[in-house]
Amino acid sequence: MLQGKKLICFDLDGTLIDSVGIWNQVDAALILELANVIEHEIEIQHERDRQLKIFHHLPDPYLAYCSFLMQKYAFPLSAEAVKARRYQISREFLDHAVQPKAYVRELIQLLKQHGLLLALTTTTSLFNIERYQQYNANVNSAIDFTHDFDLILTRGNVKHIKPHPEIYLTAMQHFQLQPEECLIVEDSLIGIEAAVFAGIDAVAIYDEYSAAEQEQIQSKARFYVQNFIEFSNLAKLGPPT
Repeated sequence: MLQGKKLICFDLDGTLIDSVGIWNQVDAALILELANVIEHEIEIQHERDRQLKIFHHLPDPYLAYCSFLMQKYAFPLSAEAVKARRYQISREFLDHAVQPKAYVRELIQLLKQHGLLLALTTTTSLFNIERYQQYNANVNSAIDFTHDFDLILTRGNVKHIKPHPEIYLTAMQHFQLQPEECLIVEDSLIGIEAAVFAGIDAVAIYDEYSAAEQEQIQSKARFYVQNFIEFSNLAKLGPPT
């Protein structure tokens, strides 16, 4: 799996950390607060994924998503105010509820011991990453954003979010590498599609919030693993030293 690879690109939400469900809770709280409507969290996730896929070419897809919510639920706020409130609600979740995926610390150590470059290539914002760095002890126990990654790219670094391949093409170009020298690790269908569009092999890791798309994910990914222990075994990395 790692033969000839020099760069491993990791998605963040749902891949390195258990956070997809958190954003479902955030949006559910937002809708309840502003519209007094109770929505099922999985339906919220599916709708968010659909809308972000539609809006991925826009300068601020998440503002467009908040505008969609505003119109659908008749929020008494502007799209900009809805977005601001969404991130206010998210802070408590980002600081305390988000947990790292199992074996993340060990896997990062193994990959670095093998001399591989690591990039964080995420649709999330730099604000969220900074929240994790400053306030989330659970995430910080497993991931050192400052030292673990040779490059961090967020949605602020690209014009188009996934499934557009821009973020992966940017990472590849940064290190002056070819597609066959890179490997992408993703949990979602849009992430795997971005890897396919970039012409780069992808490893799909299971996340419960992508379960409905597992058949499509597995059909498009070069490799599929249930967790990072299975990833390590498949890559023949051996135990961390």
